[in-house]
Amino acid sequence: MAHGPAGNPAISTYDPLRLEIFRLRKGICRPIRAANHYLRTHLRELHLDWLTVTENQWGRVGEDGTVYVKTADGERAVGQWPDGDPAEAMGFFVKRYDGLALEVTLLEKRIRGGNLGPEDASAAMRKVHGLVADAQAVGDLDGLLRRVDALQGVVAERREAKRADRERRTEEARGLKEQIAADAEVLAQGTDWRNGANRMRELLDKWKALPRLDKASDDALWRRFSGARTTYTRRRKQHFSELNDKRDDSAKVKEKLATEAEDLAASTDWGPTAGKFRDLMQQWKAAGPTHRDADDALWVRFRGAQDQFFGARDSANAELDKEYAANQVVKEQLLAEAEKLVPVTDARTAREQFRVIAEKWDAAGKVPRDAVKDLESRLRTVETAVRSAEDDRWRRSNPEAQARASATVSQLESSIADLEADRAKAEAAGNERKAKEATQAIEARQSWLAEARKALDEFTP
Repeated sequence: MAHGPAGNPAISTYDPLRLEIFRLRKGICRPIRAANHYLRTHLRELHLDWLTVTENQWGRVGEDGTVYVKTADGERAVGQWPDGDPAEAMGFFVKRYDGLALEVTLLEKRIRGGNLGPEDASAAMRKVHGLVADAQAVGDLDGLLRRVDALQGVVAERREAKRADRERRTEEARGLKEQIAADAEVLAQGTDWRNGANRMRELLDKWKALPRLDKASDDALWRRFSGARTTYTRRRKQHFSELNDKRDDSAKVKEKLATEAEDLAASTDWGPTAGKFRDLMQQWKAAGPTHRDADDALWVRFRGAQDQFFGARDSANAELDKEYAANQVVKEQLLAEAEKLVPVTDARTAREQFRVIAEKWDAAGKVPRDAVKDLESRLRTVETAVRSAEDDRWRRSNPEAQARASATVSQLESSIADLEADRAKAEAAGNERKAKEATQAIEARQSWLAEARKALDEFTP
């Protein structure tokens, strides 16, 4: 069996039990009271008494009752127990150490588990480090300090990760704020006065949700964004102010037009007044919109005057249509007679007959308006056919045109005779090239001659 520094065999059995207690407390699998019970039970099994231990590798109790702890810097007093049992004194200060060890274990769990931020972790470490460094306890205080110091690396990693994450989020925020400023500047130069205002509010809400950057960058981007918002708001107000002025002017114009329409509503001068109403409508459309309520009221007045006039005109026309119904019957009879002239076989006779029908047509008078278009169209068709036949008759009997056609035929016949004589001479001389050229010329003129004779034959004798 190995012996400790003081030659006490209790040391060799005490250490593994102490380690077991630490394992129990580190895993938080039993409370401290159960761990102490576990220790006392094993000491009794070894026929040892915890309270008889007055010295171990971490400390001792002096003869005067002073309790000392051993550290790397040497031995230092942690308390006195002048009139008590030295073993009880040692046990008391060892239990204090156990509490510190549990405190360090809990700190490790919280830091390594990520339950504490870097700043809170550093503050907790400083507190625990101070408690251990000045602890009035007996145990491996240096070991506890090393465990606390070992957490510095973990905290440093967490701090670096937090710094990197903060920088990443800051850069993301910078990019988003630059985009917000750019979008706002585009809106500021646009003319989307309705949706643009909503979009500006959305951009502002996004800006507020983003973290701040460094003061210089954040202020510069905010000036861009705020300036764009100000520019857009100023231009928007100016637009609606100008629009309001235009609508006021439009209201004045439409008021005048409504009054003019009301003055014309009772007129019975149907044709000219209808034209005036058309002009008023064009002016109304050109005036542009005004304030909605005023525009609706003015339109009711303007439209009412129109309806009054055109309603009266339609009633008057309906009465006239009744009177014109008999005229329609006469013209339909004349039209039936005229349509018998087509197709035209004798242009001169057809012309004379159509002239008589046209005179009767004019004398028949007006017809109902809904029949005018059809009747006039059918009559024009007959008139066109008669005129076309007359023109064709004149063209075929025109002496000047006939003389020109006859002269063309004679000229081509003479030209062909000359070419045939030239071809005969060339063949006699054995000049094939000239003979061929003459033949080609003859063929071309014969084709022209056929067309000229056809044109001449069209003239009447």
